[in-house]
Amino acid sequence: MGKLYIVGLGPGNAEYMTVEAVEALKEADLVCGYPVYVELAKQVAPDTETFTTPMTREVERCRAALSEAASGKSVAMVCSGDAGVYGMSGLIYELAGEYSPVEIVVISGVTAALSGGAVLGAPLTHDFCVISLSDLLTPWEKIEKRLEAAAEADFCTAIYNPMSHKRRDHLNRACRIMMKHKSPQTVCGYVRNIGREGEESWVGTLEELADLELDMFCTVFIGNSQTKEIDGKMVTPRGYQKRIEEERQGR
Repeated sequence: MGKLYIVGLGPGNAEYMTVEAVEALKEADLVCGYPVYVELAKQVAPDTETFTTPMTREVERCRAALSEAASGKSVAMVCSGDAGVYGMSGLIYELAGEYSPVEIVVISGVTAALSGGAVLGAPLTHDFCVISLSDLLTPWEKIEKRLEAAAEADFCTAIYNPMSHKRRDHLNRACRIMMKHKSPQTVCGYVRNIGREGEESWVGTLEELADLELDMFCTVFIGNSQTKEIDGKMVTPRGYQKRIEEERQGR
């Protein structure tokens, strides 16, 4: 029986890959994925055969991986971040019944909400949600409802796919929806090219964020009502202030 690894590569640099991910890539006879992600996999498996498809051809990519695994090969389907967070693991499972049985192994990775949050400081130390602004597979009307619900519930929110050449106004629209329930001065941030060459980060306000020109390589963080900026870092308290005060008073 063939084996199909669905591998989360983390944000980019090989240092972010788990040991399990590296071992799977080295074992694989074939690496499948979006071209950018396959190039990341080559950091640890430079000589392995590859198969790539461009964006919007994910179904073709997953079918190729399943077909090769069904023939007896060990195949690695690579995804950025975590394979189960906007990755290919769900689609693989949906299609797997159409092929001869293969062993499917999902290997988790460091998703951008976590790696980007570490760059910014500690924006997600309380309840948070993750929302993608890409409307290729999800209607924008549904995305708007999720944004408003997250804002009204005072979640910290990590936003994936904030802007592209075809979606220039999505981030601005998202910020304005958030500002129905959040202060324009809510602390926010973004990280571009997490773990890769050209990494950059920014911390500012929701009002300022609305006017920024970002891209698909950025992950955006919108704080809750308690999020603050400390020495240039974005920090969301979890609720230890009462204990800190009690400790101080007890001294």
